[in-house]
Amino acid sequence: MERRTFLKISSGATGAILLPVFGNAIAAEELLNPMAVSFKKTLADAGLNAATKAGASYCDVRIGRYLNQSITTRDLRVENIINTESTGVGVRVVAGGAYGFASTNDMSPDGVAGAARQAVAIARANAKLQTEPLRMAPVKGTGVVSWATPFTKDWRAVPVKDKAEMLIAANKAGLDAGATFMTANLFQVNQQKYYASTDGSYIDQDIHRLWAPMTATAVDKAANRFRTRDSLAAPVGMGFEYFDARAADKVQAAGGVATLYTRSCDLVEDARAAGRQAKEKLSAKSVEPGKYDLVLSPEHLFLTIHESVGHPTELDRVLGYEANYAGTSFATLDKWATKKFKFGADRVNFIADKTTPGSLGAVGYDDEGVAARRWDIIKDGVLVNYQATRDQAHLIGEKESHGCSYADSWNSVQFQRMPNVSLAAGKEQLTPDEMIKDVKKGIYILGRGSYSIDQQRYNFQFGGQLYFEIKNGKITGPLEDVAYQSNTQEFWNSCSAICDQRDWRMGGSFFDGKGQPSQVSAVSHGSATTRFNGINVINTARKIG
Repeated sequence: MERRTFLKISSGATGAILLPVFGNAIAAEELLNPMAVSFKKTLADAGLNAATKAGASYCDVRIGRYLNQSITTRDLRVENIINTESTGVGVRVVAGGAYGFASTNDMSPDGVAGAARQAVAIARANAKLQTEPLRMAPVKGTGVVSWATPFTKDWRAVPVKDKAEMLIAANKAGLDAGATFMTANLFQVNQQKYYASTDGSYIDQDIHRLWAPMTATAVDKAANRFRTRDSLAAPVGMGFEYFDARAADKVQAAGGVATLYTRSCDLVEDARAAGRQAKEKLSAKSVEPGKYDLVLSPEHLFLTIHESVGHPTELDRVLGYEANYAGTSFATLDKWATKKFKFGADRVNFIADKTTPGSLGAVGYDDEGVAARRWDIIKDGVLVNYQATRDQAHLIGEKESHGCSYADSWNSVQFQRMPNVSLAAGKEQLTPDEMIKDVKKGIYILGRGSYSIDQQRYNFQFGGQLYFEIKNGKITGPLEDVAYQSNTQEFWNSCSAICDQRDWRMGGSFFDGKGQPSQVSAVSHGSATTRFNGINVINTARKIG
C-alpha cells in the first residue's frame, strides 16, 4: 500500500506526527510500532513453503515497511511536507537454474504464497532462455537474528514543528549573513526489513538515515549574476541526535554511533557560513586555467571517489551486465587478473565496508542474508578486488559474497549495489594546514559541485562549492569558475599526500541511481584531506573559440 500526504504546519502544531490518510489519522505512536516479528515469520514461511512445493531449489522472502518524511522550506516559510509509507512482500526464487521474482501488497499467508508460486513460474520461463545455470555462493543460515541502526533520538518521534523550525532557523541565519534567499530540506528514512530464506535465515532489521541539504543564493542585481553555496554537511545513517551537537558529543564519549566517522551537524552554523560565502563568491577572482596542485577536502572528494572508484569497481559494470547511469567500467577483469594494475599511487588504499558506524551503507546483513563486512578494493595502489554478490562471487574466484545486494523496495528485485567505498587515511601524521604549506601553486576545494564522467568511468571533470587559491604555502583568497579534468588512473596516481585519521570523515550520496527499472540506494565515502599534484584546471566561465 502507498500513502502520501501534504501537511501544513501552524503555530499551534502538536508533537504528534499525523498522517491524514483516507480520512483517518495515524498517530506517531503507530509509526513507531513495527509489525510483529511473529507475523512476519508467518508470512515468510508461507512464501518459503509454497516456493519449495512448486519446485524452487532456493527461495528468499523480503517483507518491507518503508517510512519516509521530507520537509522543504524557503526563506522563513514551509513549502511542503510529505510523508509516505509503503508495505509489501517480495519473493525471489531459483528454479531450473534461473531467477524468478514476484511481489505483492497482500499481507496474508495466501497472498505471499501466491507470489511465491508466481515467482517459480517466472523462473521456469527464464530457464528456457539461459545459456548456463546461475551459481550462488553458499551462505550459512543465521537463524533468528536482528540488527538496528544505533541511535539515541528517533526522527519519527520528533515533532514536525520542531524540524521545520530548525530548517527555518538555518534559513534565517543564511539570510542574515548575506544570502538573498535560502532553501533547506530534511529527508528522513526508516526501512523496516525482514528477510527469510531456505538457507535458514530469519533476519529483522531497522535502518535509519537522515540528510539535511540546504542552499544559499546571493544575487548581484547590478551585474545580473548570482552565486550559490550548498551545504557541506554529510547525510548519515543515524538518529536525530546528529543535529544536536551536545547529544552527539555525549554519544561519542560513550563510544556510541557518533564516532570519528560521523560528526554532529550544526545546520544553523553551516547555513550562516553558506550565506556569507555565497555573497563572497560574487566578487571572487576567476581562476586562470593551468596545472595546479589540488588540496581536496573530504566534503568534496567523496563524490570523486563515488564516480571514479565506487562505480567502476561494481562487478556487474565490469562484466558489461550493467550500463545504465553512465556505462560500464575501464577496470576490466584482465587488468585485475595481473594483480599489478596501478589504479593509483602506492599510498592509495580503498576499502569497501558495510559496517562503518553512522554511514549510509551500514547494515547488519544485505538483501541476500550475507553479513556485512570489510574488504580491500585497491591496496597499495593496485586493483585487488571488486564488489560482488552471491551469483557473481565465483566469477572472480571468491568463495562467498561480499554482501553487496540491495533492493530499494519490497517490490524491487535485489541486485548488486555499492557498499561504502572509502580512501584510507594517511599513515603519517599530517594536518590540512601542514599539507598546504608544501603547495606552491594550488587550489583548495570544498563541497560537492558539478561533475561529468565518460561511459567507461575514466575521463572526468569535477567542480566544487568553494575554491581557495594557494600560493607559496598559504591560502590567499577565494576563486571562482573552477573545474578540474583528469582520468581515473592518472588522477589517483598523482596522489601525493593524505592527511591522517584525525581528519578522516565521510560524505555520501543519499539518492544514488542504478539499474533499469531504476532503483535508488544510499552510500557513504570517507577520506581525509588529500593532495593531487599537477592536475589540469579549466575556467568554466570562459567561452571557447
